[in-house]
Amino acid sequence: QVQLVESGGGLVQAGGSLRLSCAASGSIFRIDSMGWYRQAPGKQREMVAHIISGGSTNYADSVKGRFTVSRDNAKNTVYLQMNSLKPEDTAVYYCNAEVRPTILSYRPNDYWGQGTQVTVSS
Repeated sequence: QVQLVESGGGLVQAGGSLRLSCAASGSIFRIDSMGWYRQAPGKQREMVAHIISGGSTNYADSVKGRFTVSRDNAKNTVYLQMNSLKPEDTAVYYCNAEVRPTILSYRPNDYWGQGTQVTVSS
């Protein structure tokens, strides 16, 4: 099994910054990709930022230029630096990882963290 533990959420004023972290642990041979999703009240969960093992990244249009996703492969950790936060960024942020538990894994398994609340006040 694989566990994802998130940290770094909180309350911040509009224009401020927060940095989220997510550390993966457990049975890990290789992590194919890691990323962040968010879900605001009454809305569907949406992809925020995504990074694959080679370092390529992908962002939602709403966060491009403000958020930066990065990854420390040695620590199995993904980060989300959020700058110029807006009230509409308020949501529960979830970490996601696609993990191959063993060298024999045919395809990666999908894992989710428990979520961390980010609240941006106006």
